[in-house]
Amino acid sequence: MENILYYIRRLIPVTLFRFVQPPYHFFLSFIGALYYRFPSKEITVIGVTGTKGKSTVVELINAILEADGKRTAVAGTIRFKIGEKSERNMYKMTMPGRFFTQRFLRDAVNAGCDVAIVEMTSQGVLQYRHKFIHLDALVFTNLSPEHIESHGSYEKYIAAKLELARALEVSQKRPRYMIANRDDDHGATFLDSKVEYSLPYGLTDLELHTLNKEDISLVFHGTTIRVPLIGLFNVYNTLAAITCARAFSVPLKTITKALTNLSPIKGRVERFKSPKGASRKVTAIVDYAHTPDSLEKLYTAFEKEHKICVLGNTGGGRDTWKRPEMARIAEKYCERIILTNEDPYDEDPAKIIDDMVRGIENESKLTILMDRRNAIHTALEDAPDGSVVIISGKGTDPYIMGPHNTKTPWNDAKVVQQEITALFGDPV
Repeated sequence: MENILYYIRRLIPVTLFRFVQPPYHFFLSFIGALYYRFPSKEITVIGVTGTKGKSTVVELINAILEADGKRTAVAGTIRFKIGEKSERNMYKMTMPGRFFTQRFLRDAVNAGCDVAIVEMTSQGVLQYRHKFIHLDALVFTNLSPEHIESHGSYEKYIAAKLELARALEVSQKRPRYMIANRDDDHGATFLDSKVEYSLPYGLTDLELHTLNKEDISLVFHGTTIRVPLIGLFNVYNTLAAITCARAFSVPLKTITKALTNLSPIKGRVERFKSPKGASRKVTAIVDYAHTPDSLEKLYTAFEKEHKICVLGNTGGGRDTWKRPEMARIAEKYCERIILTNEDPYDEDPAKIIDDMVRGIENESKLTILMDRRNAIHTALEDAPDGSVVIISGKGTDPYIMGPHNTKTPWNDAKVVQQEITALFGDPV
């Protein structure tokens, strides 16, 4: 069916498609909300948006609210969860269409959930998938250039994100909470939203923060919280979750316990290590980083380690501007770079790699291996003792997308585990 729809869309003139698209998507959103009886009115809904950190913040908020005794639902890039039932997001869309979110919220209500935490994107806004979702709170993480081609400009991308702030303003819920990163250039705009509570967060909320090799340590209102995440970006993600949880009256003691005992977040700086006693100590990192800013922040989190970096460039036919920039960042921070295939769609994957190579001056660092499994295997096989292999760009993405909407099932984490096992034994 998806392939049939793909070809139908290609037959429709672009100008006609663009003309009918907005009313069509708006109508679908309304019909979905009507059919499922506006479920967001019957459950607390927390939206999370921004360029980076959305999925992590969703998972952090969920962990805290579960520790507080709440029955939760989660909809995001990583997974869909209602109560105890959780399944991997196989759509390659954070906010799937065809009534998905309204049906999800109705199922959450029927399952007796208290809170739904929903990851919300600018792409979803373009297709009106945020409409008729009555928010209690919106968490804003940050903004940096992304999806420029699909939006038309960075300014239009920002405008789409701000539509989510407008959605909070028109929500029928009371009270409404805007939780926004004051340290981001766009945070003040979100905090200006006409809601009952505007709650900023930033590094000045902390008496102290320490970036350790295995975790981060925060001193918040006199309480030390050790979180098994790494990097300054996760300090911000944790602050977003803490601020949101406190808005909903979760005690700091509960927040601390939940964050200290946090389970690994799939596809977000997810670690796999060669087993104890292996011939070499190698750590592999699987992460979704797919923008220049997020890639640089990921690499700087491992600034003192010898890094072999495996990367492609998310999405053929889009954001072509970032290809040489991401390669340039890899050259700056990585001792070796392996460029590989990622999601070419209808574009020639070799052309994507050629665009990236233009950003690299020292080609002695560079290896091109189009087969992604081979790229990962080679990185692990050649990694010196004590080094880190960073595989970025896909995270939990379930497919490699090829021409004519073809899908090759894929799982970076599973491939990494298999290749570590083949080389060293079962990973830890």
